[in-house]
Amino acid sequence: MKHPMRNYLASAFLLLPAAASLVALPATAIAQPAPEVRSLSAQADGPLVPGTLVTFTLEGSPRGQARVHVRGLRDAVELQETQRGVYVGSYTVRRGDQVERNAPVRATLERDDRVAAANFGLADLLPVPRPLPPPRVADLRIERFGMAPVERIEPGVDLRFALEGTPGAAVVVDLPGVANDLALREVRPGVYEGGYTVRRSDNFDPRRPIMATLRIGDRMATANLAMPATRAEFDRQPPQVSNLSPRDGEQIRVGPPLQIGASFDDGRGSGVDPASVQILLSGRNVTRDAQITRQGFSLRAALPPGRHTVDVTARDMAGNTVRKAWNFEVTGGIVANPPVVVVPPVVVAPPPRIVVPAGPASLAVQIVNQYPNTEIGPDPVLIKGRTAPGAMVQVTVRALPPPAPAVGQERIVYAQTLQADGEGIFSFTMVPGTPYPGERYEFFMVARRGAQAQESRFSLTQRGS
Repeated sequence: MKHPMRNYLASAFLLLPAAASLVALPATAIAQPAPEVRSLSAQADGPLVPGTLVTFTLEGSPRGQARVHVRGLRDAVELQETQRGVYVGSYTVRRGDQVERNAPVRATLERDDRVAAANFGLADLLPVPRPLPPPRVADLRIERFGMAPVERIEPGVDLRFALEGTPGAAVVVDLPGVANDLALREVRPGVYEGGYTVRRSDNFDPRRPIMATLRIGDRMATANLAMPATRAEFDRQPPQVSNLSPRDGEQIRVGPPLQIGASFDDGRGSGVDPASVQILLSGRNVTRDAQITRQGFSLRAALPPGRHTVDVTARDMAGNTVRKAWNFEVTGGIVANPPVVVVPPVVVAPPPRIVVPAGPASLAVQIVNQYPNTEIGPDPVLIKGRTAPGAMVQVTVRALPPPAPAVGQERIVYAQTLQADGEGIFSFTMVPGTPYPGERYEFFMVARRGAQAQESRFSLTQRGS
């Protein structure tokens, strides 16, 4: 009887550790805390449209699985634990998504088969950007623009530029003869610097300035810098004299003072030196009576009937000399031993009073010193026209860019109302500005006299490169 009892007690003692384990397991499970979502934030790189990247950051219990559900997004955003208790995930808005800024958001955090959830509003998670107000127009300015001195511009030379002006802007420098603009970097507020190394393919034009443009939005400020002189020994070609007025061999009826002039074209050379120009009209030196620039000359002279000659000599900055002589004839009238009277050019003056002869006259405008579609250079061009005597001529010249892929933009290069003289003659100078090869210049001219008006058109073309 004692032996069975003894075996039973021994078996009970052996089972005590297992029983203790069964009792401890439920106690351990109950001791694990429930997961918790403490906070959720979001960042977007733009408005909530297709292609925008939205990044969510959740803080909560560690070692869990976090998700974010946004109404309007087709898929939930899976978050990864990047550091203890911090979960990060991103989502790119797709074309099929229909999400609004105030859409409800539900964040869940799952751990040990237990789930914690929290609700948010997307508008509360995304920060509202506060853009800086743009500078006032009066604040947009360029205070200084300069270039470090160089001995000469040639391949391999570094050109260094510096500009001071309104901070926070985009600044580019247009180098004449270089295909692309040079962007300057803002090294400190309002101070921009940059450099360019001259290439062999560059063709710097010393007649055009270096221009800097400072831009914020659709507002901009500009500043010009004279192109440093290039080495004279590279300029071995003499300049050309063109756009003669009157034309060589032209016959003109005697009348009011004639407009006499021509254009200088030195190509890519050093440019004509105005101080070197000498003009002889029928053997008389009239240089002092003319208006002379690097681009050409003009003067007005009352001439008697007969053949007259114009003899012009000029020299460019490299010393290359050109001489051009031509003649024209003034016809009609009989004058005994008439002198040549040079009338100084009028820069600013009210139009003279014109006595309009009786009888009908055609108001059609004819350009008498240029042929239609003639190719011209970048220098100013003298335009001479004829219409009814005393007519008012409204002239508009519009530059039209060449076909793509060439660069350029449509612009108005001349707009003025002129009055023809008693012979119906009027003239003006057109400045192409910044021309582009193949650019077309359309002349739209409306001549009016009394209640009558007539339109005329004419065109010239910019010479190709």
